[in-house]
Amino acid sequence: MKVLITGGGTGGHINPALAIAQKVKAQDPSNEILYVGTKNGMESELVPKAGFDFKYVTAKYLRRSLSPENIKTLLASAKGVMESLKIIKDFKPDIVVGTGGYVCGPVVLAASLRKVPTMIHEQNVFPGITNKLLSKVVDVIGISFADAEKYFPEEARKKLVLVGNPVRKDILTTDRKRSRANFKLNSDDIFIYSFGGSGGQISLNESITEAIAHYNGKKNIRILHITGKKHYEKFMAELDKRVKIENNIEVRDYMYEAAAALSASDIVIGSAGAITIAEITAIGVPSILIPKTYTAENHQEYNARALEKEGAAKVILEKDLDGQTLVKAIDEIIDNKNVLKAMSFNSKRMGNTDVENKIYETMVNIIKQKSKSNK
Repeated sequence: MKVLITGGGTGGHINPALAIAQKVKAQDPSNEILYVGTKNGMESELVPKAGFDFKYVTAKYLRRSLSPENIKTLLASAKGVMESLKIIKDFKPDIVVGTGGYVCGPVVLAASLRKVPTMIHEQNVFPGITNKLLSKVVDVIGISFADAEKYFPEEARKKLVLVGNPVRKDILTTDRKRSRANFKLNSDDIFIYSFGGSGGQISLNESITEAIAHYNGKKNIRILHITGKKHYEKFMAELDKRVKIENNIEVRDYMYEAAAALSASDIVIGSAGAITIAEITAIGVPSILIPKTYTAENHQEYNARALEKEGAAKVILEKDLDGQTLVKAIDEIIDNKNVLKAMSFNSKRMGNTDVENKIYETMVNIIKQKSKSNK
């Protein structure tokens, strides 16, 4: 099977694409993968490092509002479609899979024009503009949340398949007992793991100091907070003015052993990126989610509300966030073991650990169905 995969711009689009690529190769080493992205996007560095062939096409971001820049985008997209048509002609893929980001537009459209089987994967509850537009021409749309259905055009809903978000293998295989032992946690310790994405989150950094001061030195409560590399020095300077931290508090600039920290945690505090949510529900950890307000279409709030609705998370919007509000939310969870257990159960119930298999099976079915219809 020859698979062309496209997706780019952010790790939220690239990591699922790489997970799908790895599954395709693991399923059958003779399967061929070609990844198509942009020349200067993050994918141009990450994909070759992951060991996959990479080609690039021209693509630009499409603004929702009327803008002169959209004329440039349309011209770039037209060029990108022509480039994609040539790549598809040369590679002859059995299927083209897009995971979001504006580069998917010309690539998946070109595949559709050439009658190649197509699938897009949407990581968030609220779909991005590219996937919304492509939903009208692709064969199948893989979604990660059941709530996403209502945000796609009505004529596209018959194409939806609930598959979930791919999760890193180390997240699924890390042993909780071993992780807690590595963090020197007792069986009755509450371990709170706090982070605002790989780059940190200013609003969380500003409010977590209150929680650190509140729980500082308290027996059976441990906090590990990740500031983000560019925020670390300022955070520590402000924290030092307020409190001398005890042994139950740890602050780092970046968490390289994220899988171990997630595995060991009793509560996760952080933003509501789709991949983060997939990871915490795969493990079954209760969470306090603080959606970042500047994300496209405010998609993080939609993600967070999906967990809140199922009783797996508490949601605090950035505009409502302060230290006291955060401490109150933590106390409401840890002061009642039944609440902690119920949230953990609901989180685990929402988790999906068989995503790559579902996506692969869906891809194979698309190819078979398209092959039959073309006969």
